[in-house]
This record gives sequence, structure tokens and C-alpha cells, in this order.
Amino acid sequence: MGFKSDLLVYTTLECETKEEMLSSMNKAKEEGADLVEVCVDCLSSSHLSEVEHLLRHRTLPSIICCRPNKCIGVDWESKCLQVLKLAVQLDVEFVEVALEVASDMVMNELMRVRSNSKIIVSTYVNGGGPPTTEKLGDLIINMQATGADIIKLVIDVAYITDVAPVFQMLTHCQVPLIARAVGDRGLISQLLGPKYGAFFVCGSLNGKSTPGLPPLNSIKDVYQLEYVNADTRIFGVVSNPVGHSKGPLLHNPAFRHTGYNGIYVPLLVDNIKEFFRVYSCIDFAGFSVGIPHKEAAVDCCDEVDPLAKSIGAVNTIIRRNGKLIGYNTDCEACMTAIEDALKERQMTNGHASHASPMAGKLFVLVGAGGAGRAMAFGAKSRGARVVIFNRNYERAKALAKAISGEALPYDRLNDFCPEKGMILANASAIGMQPRTDETPVCKEALKSYDLVFDAVYTPRNTRLLQEAAEVGAAVVSGVEMFIRQALGQFKLFTDGLAPEDFMRKIVLEQF
Repeated sequence: MGFKSDLLVYTTLECETKEEMLSSMNKAKEEGADLVEVCVDCLSSSHLSEVEHLLRHRTLPSIICCRPNKCIGVDWESKCLQVLKLAVQLDVEFVEVALEVASDMVMNELMRVRSNSKIIVSTYVNGGGPPTTEKLGDLIINMQATGADIIKLVIDVAYITDVAPVFQMLTHCQVPLIARAVGDRGLISQLLGPKYGAFFVCGSLNGKSTPGLPPLNSIKDVYQLEYVNADTRIFGVVSNPVGHSKGPLLHNPAFRHTGYNGIYVPLLVDNIKEFFRVYSCIDFAGFSVGIPHKEAAVDCCDEVDPLAKSIGAVNTIIRRNGKLIGYNTDCEACMTAIEDALKERQMTNGHASHASPMAGKLFVLVGAGGAGRAMAFGAKSRGARVVIFNRNYERAKALAKAISGEALPYDRLNDFCPEKGMILANASAIGMQPRTDETPVCKEALKSYDLVFDAVYTPRNTRLLQEAAEVGAAVVSGVEMFIRQALGQFKLFTDGLAPEDFMRKIVLEQF
């Protein structure tokens, strides 16, 4: 564990009554917030006496704000300025003034009555194209001119690549800067902000997921952002969608367990090529690659491991000596998980053999994307006969040709039963949260299979696996593949050994 920073974690309270504000404040404290942003403009009754009661009874340091765009039909100066002056007189830690009303008169008025309060000047940046370093730099210069102690930028972003200028601002700003990129693609502005010098990070309260904000409790429990510093190496999962990924719950504790200064974050990426073009510095050290980028990732790499190259899909990328190198840890993870389950079944039936227990078996694969390709090549290398079903029949045929297997139309999957004792592997997203009631193969058809594997791991026990177990097939959960591919990735990330027992324990306890 490295040096702990003075990072301040806050959350925004937008409640209608002072009672709700105070109760939310206590909740925020329980969830690990160091301070709260109190939006006075949300109060249904914001008489000064009410506000004064709220401020005097606050249980956490606070930022008091009164946003002009929320004060409909009210003169901002008559209402909000009074509130902010009161906050300053009561020595509230921070008061926030929107840039559009931060006139010399307003700023002078607040400066005149304050003794300890810090004044934040804030603005919301949206429209007019993506934020550039020039645009944000000019804006910050204007905001500094107000005499603010702290500057706050809330920025609309359309893509994860739009967050890069925010990191540059954090690194170079002369005045303390609070910066937040809004929306799912802006999440890394909070998770990686401390690496670039951010001293404030915002989280969402109460398990309420606000796009772009990590839950408050995850900031200290999962990510431990107070230990992130300029030397922390960045890893993450490049995927779309990415919210379901359990990678952060596994890799972050494993980094701490091994004493490695790394952080692993969700990266919601639309265009993978553009992502690697923008985030090209060595600090971005390694990546897991998820749906739908595993095949496109091959073209983003400077070098590709031979197995990954033959599969045509990459699920792990490492930046080594300035080059991106692609690997595939899905293939071995899936094959060894299936083989181990088959060996166990054979041993209980009294057969044990040194050859792969998949040899000669009919391997029925659903899905021909990145994970499907890894499984098709893996099964072929183990001597299985592979038959592929995919909703896009052309993709199934192309993959079948690459491994000298067979492709059949998707609508024949439930009736496909040339022999007993087959292996079924689902490499599609069918059955994944939130659509957990779906399954690729009906229960009746599962009676032909000796073993059923599902790459989906959210939920852990999918409908497919439940029904397979009910008809007597051996089942292998996607969690097992997840653990094994993650161990492979962690070894590549850290150039060393992965703490297998520790990582397995985390997955089985938390997933």
C-alpha cells in the first residue's frame, strides 16, 4: 500500500426538504463521503431560516450551491446570493458560484464577508463540438480571472476520447480544479482523476447509479482512489456495454494483494482504433478486450501472439516498449475449464485418459464472435469435431471454414441431435443480464449433451445451465472461464505471477 493522498470524495444532494438533506448527508457519511454538495435550489422551501437550520446542523463539510438555471422566475441575486452570503457567514467550507453570475460585484460581496470559506466558480460545458485543450484552457483562464479559490468544470462528452483534455487540464491548471465529464463515457474522469492531480472526486449515493459517477462505496472499497498517484499504471476493460464487467472487482484487489501500483477501470469504448490513438502514453499499460471489440483489436496491435493471430481475436493487450501486443487468454481458459469438468465426470465413471477428453467429441458452438472464435480454434486443437450455429449464418460459415468445421442455420439448433454425449458451448450473449430469461437451446434438446458450458457469467447460474443440470448434463459456468482468463491476463499485466487462490476466492465470494 503506497502513500495515501488528501483526496476528498463528495456526492451531490438534491433533496426537496431540509430533513431529507440531513438524512442523505448521514447516508453519504456512512458510504464514505468526505463532504457533500448541497443544492439549495432543490429545496421546495428555501427560506433563509430553513437554510440556516440546515447549515448549522450539517454533519459533513459542505459545498453550498444555488444554480441560477434552477431559480426559475426568481431574481438570482435576491435569493441565491443571500443563501451564499449566509453560508459564508456561517463558515461553511465551500460556496459555489456559477460563472455566468460570478460578476465582480458578487465575488467582492462574498470575499468581503468570508473568513474561512473557499469560493468555487463553476461552469457547465456543453455543445459546440468536443472539448479541446485550447477551449478548456481559455475557459479556465477566464474563470481564474474571477478570483476563485477553486475552479469546477462539468463537461458533456460524447466519447471516452473526449475525456483526454480533462486530464491535461488537471495536470497543468494553476488553481485547484474539480473536473467531471458527464455520462457513462465520462466515468474515467473520476476514477483516473487522482492520477492527474484531481483532489476532488464525485460519487453517486445510495446505490443510485448516476451515469459517469462511481458508487461512493466503490471509490474506497474497490478502487481505493486515495492511493492512486502519478506513478499508478492504468489497466481496464475496453468494451461496449461495460457496466456488467466484474473485472474491477477482481483486478483491483489483486493489484493491492501483490503490492502492484495499478488501477483497473471500465472503459466504455465506441471506436477502439480511436481509443488507442488518443490514449497512447505508456501509463495506459494493459487492457482486457470485451464485446464487440475482440476481432477489431487484432488490427490495433503492433504484434499479435500466434495463437491469438490464428483465432483472429484478441482479449488482452499489453503496452510493452511503446508497442501494443495482443494475446488471447479466452481460448485456454475455456478449454481447460471444459476438460477439467469432463475428466472429473470420466473419473467418476471410471475412465481416465491422457488424451484430451474432448478428442473425437462433437462440439456444438453457439456464437461466432470473438469468444466463439477462441472456442472453435480451441476445440479443434483438442481433436473435437466442431459444428457452429450463429444468428448471422455467413459468420458461422466463415468460422467453420477457418477450422475445417461445419456451420448450420441457427433455426436448426434445437433439432440438432446426430449423436448422444455432445458438448454444447454458448459463446453468445444470450441469457446475459438483464435478459436472464433467455436461453439459446430449449431444455428438451439439452438431453443430447454430456456437458454444457456457458460463457455468460452475469448471472453466474444462467437459465441454460440450470436447465442443463436438470436434465443431467455436467455444467461449466462462465465464472470458471472468467477466473482462468483473468489469471492469464493478470500475469501479462504484471509480468509475473497471479495470486490464484486469492483471485479465485474473490470471484466465488463476490460474483
